[in-house]
Amino acid sequence: MSEEIKESQVKHETMVLEDTEMGDIRIHEGVIASLARRATLATAGVSRLAGNSLVDNLAEIVGSRRMQSRNINIILGNGNDVAIEIKVVLKFGCCIPEVSTAIQKAVIGEVEKTTGMNVTEVHIIVQDIEEESTGASEADEQA
Repeated sequence: MSEEIKESQVKHETMVLEDTEMGDIRIHEGVIASLARRATLATAGVSRLAGNSLVDNLAEIVGSRRMQSRNINIILGNGNDVAIEIKVVLKFGCCIPEVSTAIQKAVIGEVEKTTGMNVTEVHIIVQDIEEESTGASEADEQA
């Protein structure tokens, strides 16, 4: 593989934060996706990231590093700009606009605080609504 191809791939998957006399500091898009995932899952009303759980489990078993790319998309822009798209499944009964706004704020805060990058957009795609587990509701009905 030629140096041009290697350099091209690195540029598309990483963002140069700082270029110092000692070398440059790069952040891989996987780090940004991981921060976005953690902030999203910590938001009240979020059930999980969207995706096929069977496929995700198989991908994790075989060690796929692109597992997050199905539910979190990172678009690196010019300078330190980054846009993020997140596909989620929310809990039944939540207010979709409120939870979506909370996800956006949480993701922007976490990514900007941790990386120093400028998050220009966070697009939320709600792909499904899930009911709470039936085990808890059955216990409530018996009580």
